[in-house]
Amino acid sequence: MTYQTANISIEKSESTKINSVDFSKLDFGKVFTDHMFVCDFENGEWQEPKIMPYQAMTFEPSARVFHYGQAVFEGMKAYKDHEGKVFLFRPKQNFERINKSAERLSMPAFPENYFFEGLEELLKLDNDWIKPGLGNSLYIRPFVIATEPAISASPASMYRFMIICSPAQSYYNSPVRVLVAEHYSRSANGGVGAAKAAGNYAAQFYPTSLAQKEGFHQIIWTDADTHTYLEEAGTMNVFFRVNDTLITAPVSDRILDGITRKSIIQLAEDLGIKCDVRPVKVEEIKKAAKDGSLKEVFGAGTAAVISEISAFQHKEELFEISGAEDSYAKLFKQTLLNIQYNVSEDKHGWRRAVK
Repeated sequence: MTYQTANISIEKSESTKINSVDFSKLDFGKVFTDHMFVCDFENGEWQEPKIMPYQAMTFEPSARVFHYGQAVFEGMKAYKDHEGKVFLFRPKQNFERINKSAERLSMPAFPENYFFEGLEELLKLDNDWIKPGLGNSLYIRPFVIATEPAISASPASMYRFMIICSPAQSYYNSPVRVLVAEHYSRSANGGVGAAKAAGNYAAQFYPTSLAQKEGFHQIIWTDADTHTYLEEAGTMNVFFRVNDTLITAPVSDRILDGITRKSIIQLAEDLGIKCDVRPVKVEEIKKAAKDGSLKEVFGAGTAAVISEISAFQHKEELFEISGAEDSYAKLFKQTLLNIQYNVSEDKHGWRRAVK
């Protein structure tokens, strides 16, 4: 069945894959819903958006994305409350950030009305894939790639904007152990670290694989110039609790402006918890670990929400973090989940209902 909304042509899938999915045993990002959103940029403008059955795509081998890496993406989630209502969490931030990322890679901005109408229509079609219950969600992946078939080293003139969705459970189920970077870097001054560029993540895979061979799950990245300042943990922003003060690095052109990160900073203010946003030295955190004032370390991001870190190693020194009974990580995670799942008051207007 095909029909039209104000801006979007919609082709509904003739069948659904949902009955073949075991929602109690989901591998993150490996199962996808029945539909996807597609919009092409050609002749200097975005064409008519479409929603169609999820399917493979065909590109020329010379498509610029394969050669020059013009690709950016976002990570979002849809949540369903106990009454079956669906909500997004601060989606305007994701929309603004994907366009900011696109600008940094010389890609065209995507129209706001297409983004939100397309996203909401997609979620209505695939509503049954959004399962209620804390920890259950629908992970949403908007992305843009350069599709022009040309291998000259310059920005493309053709792009494709897409949204695909994947049902998800809790991302990390147990605390993780991390290695502090001493050689490899996630990003550099003046680079694309603040953009959600696909290449940022590809560059992390090799050093992370080396850390995993040593028994660690992820890397805490340090500044590229001196490797003396702590910046991000894996694909997440990172927070340190020293005594009762929360500390996190400021955003810059090296550090992603995480939506979960800025939400935690606001929640800290709401809860009367002191939060220092400032450069964080590796030696400062090592000293706090040695004298017992380091109570918690945790990562924050859309996929994981909050991931507690149980140990870190730097220069062959291993520090175990016992955690605190009055865990800030658990408090922030529960507070965020309550807002996202429409359990508690949303005084900052972060929830957006999908009607």
